[in-house]
Amino acid sequence: MQNSIDNQKILKFLNTSTAGLAILIDPDKEEVDDIPKLIKSLPVETTCILVGGSRVEPGKSDLICKNIKLFTSLPVILFPGDEKQLSSNVDAVLFLSLVSGRNPEFLINQHVKAVPFLRKHALEVIPTAYLLIDGETRTAVREVTQTQPIPQDSIQLIVDTCLAAKFLGMQLIYLEAGSGAQRPVDFNIIKRLKQEIDLPIMVGGGIKSLSLANEYYKAGARMVVVGTAFEQRILK
Repeated sequence: MQNSIDNQKILKFLNTSTAGLAILIDPDKEEVDDIPKLIKSLPVETTCILVGGSRVEPGKSDLICKNIKLFTSLPVILFPGDEKQLSSNVDAVLFLSLVSGRNPEFLINQHVKAVPFLRKHALEVIPTAYLLIDGETRTAVREVTQTQPIPQDSIQLIVDTCLAAKFLGMQLIYLEAGSGAQRPVDFNIIKRLKQEIDLPIMVGGGIKSLSLANEYYKAGARMVVVGTAFEQRILK
């Protein structure tokens, strides 16, 4: 498994890697004092740390990111739920557009609000098509954004949405079944996307084992995101 980004830019790594593992740390669920223990418990396969959540108090993400940087040289990527979660203590920001929904707040408005901050800080900003896929569980993202996930059997709709995002200039696809999803994203969705779209794919939600992560790599995903299984110490 390739697990070193070294000095590469994050997007360059995603375009060339075959197996990236991102451990998601939600600032709403963790405290600063927990960071040293969390870093020590990271799987050896970890490629980078993803930080973000749907409901995070202002300033908490920045504090968590700053402390993560004290204990690891792994790249830190911000996965912000809104512009108040932005931090300069990261290597890259996923500039998420929730293209699976039709709420303008998360299609463009949060992006405009983020520009003054991003203008001040030299961060790698990655235009990301973010799709909620129905994982058969009610998620915080769904409630906060007031959008509905795309059913897993609507594969053509998922592919068309991702292709539209590519035409709009987005450079990364992130398929999210939701925290603690009962049904992770189907492998066939990844395979169909790879047939039609040459953008790197991240996938997360309900992934509880490294063996399952390997199946996603085989299907064509470039990075697998694990959050709940790591939080609950059940990742194996």
